[in-house]
Amino acid sequence: MIQLRPEPDVVAAVIDPQVSTTVGEIAGELPGIALDPQFEPVAVPRPQPAAPGADPLSLESVRYSMAPEHAGVVVRGEIQDYDVASRYAMLSAARRDIVGIFSDPVIETLPTCGGEGPVGDWHDIQNKLTDHLKSEGMDGDGVALAILDTGINVAHVTEVLGQDVTVDEARSWKPDGVTGTFGRFPVDHGSMCAFDTRITAPRATLLDLPILRPKPLLALLTDAVKAFAHLRTVLDGMPQERRALVVSNSWGSFDPRGDFPPGHPGNYSDNPAHPFNLAVSALVEAGADVLFAAGNCGRECPDVRCAWPDRSINGANSHPSVLSIGGVDLRGARVGYSSQGPGRLSRRKPDVCTYTHFAGSKAFGPDEPDSGTSAACPVAAGVVAAVRSQLPVAELSPAELRVLLRRTADDLGMAGFDFDYGYGTIDAAAIVEAVRRRRKNGRHR
Repeated sequence: MIQLRPEPDVVAAVIDPQVSTTVGEIAGELPGIALDPQFEPVAVPRPQPAAPGADPLSLESVRYSMAPEHAGVVVRGEIQDYDVASRYAMLSAARRDIVGIFSDPVIETLPTCGGEGPVGDWHDIQNKLTDHLKSEGMDGDGVALAILDTGINVAHVTEVLGQDVTVDEARSWKPDGVTGTFGRFPVDHGSMCAFDTRITAPRATLLDLPILRPKPLLALLTDAVKAFAHLRTVLDGMPQERRALVVSNSWGSFDPRGDFPPGHPGNYSDNPAHPFNLAVSALVEAGADVLFAAGNCGRECPDVRCAWPDRSINGANSHPSVLSIGGVDLRGARVGYSSQGPGRLSRRKPDVCTYTHFAGSKAFGPDEPDSGTSAACPVAAGVVAAVRSQLPVAELSPAELRVLLRRTADDLGMAGFDFDYGYGTIDAAAIVEAVRRRRKNGRHR
């Protein structure tokens, strides 16, 4: 992906959802790069230090500006040269409006190694989590819960769950070239994720963002950049006093060979300046709760695609402003495929764990469990959506909510934080008690 900084009026046109812009209008011709004409340019925020002298790329002490005079624009293309380093240097020197040329790695769903049957079923998760949350009126009502995955099949989820499930088509989004109707995609990984969010947030409103393609088609990180730009418009359209958007991401990058190496300015895995990592930061700052699966490269049972020599929680999955979710079974034991920290953008990853490898959606067959950190992440996203139905962003910021989940987690493994379980397993009873204490003490923002 190529990030440019055009004139402010051009950036304003890209930002405006009512205006359609083309790659040619934004980038013109870039020698040696085959630009993708189907990819509509997307604006990305510019980080600015929160205080004079602060690190502009800390991801934790900056603000993000989408003002036309600050924001950049991303387009997509392929470098037509075997000597990528030379081409990169030549383009950066020739075009002063080029901010950077970044990797656009393949992103994939996170199913897990199989072979073992489910441990318990989704009703057990209701007993452990949902029933406690509902006792305090936390059911996801009024909360938008975005599923960035392969698409949702509402009919399947409704049938298995035994309750009505709907998708908000007006606020859903799909990349160019993805065919199908929101809520009617083939039963696959995305339907599993949608089902698992509804276990813990039975009244949340689902948004369908099918950014992942069925094999053999490939999904690229630029599709996620555009999806997050769309979600920013969704968030901005919500009343400030009831703003509540939860974003569930059960996908990631398995192979560093599709990325520039760490230290290269175009790198994604370790680079806080990569456009997608900036987009994540900006969406959280605007008020969204973003969750990512930690990944399935755990030492005991790594996915066969895992090619990271170490520190497999990478890129946005390790972002300090997201909740990175590991997996335990319903007995509380860490599943062997759940990736361990340290993370690459933030060492203290995963943040927390929750349940996976249970009988649930039947998305992959009647006897196959909902598994991987792919299942743990939407279960956790449902918990967050349930909390948000009583505590919108106006009362509890995304950063404060992350702290709430960490402090109330059931500590497992070593005392305190550890790289296997993070701060522990999500504890719904402890969350409810903390919220009750907060209300009793009159703590509102």
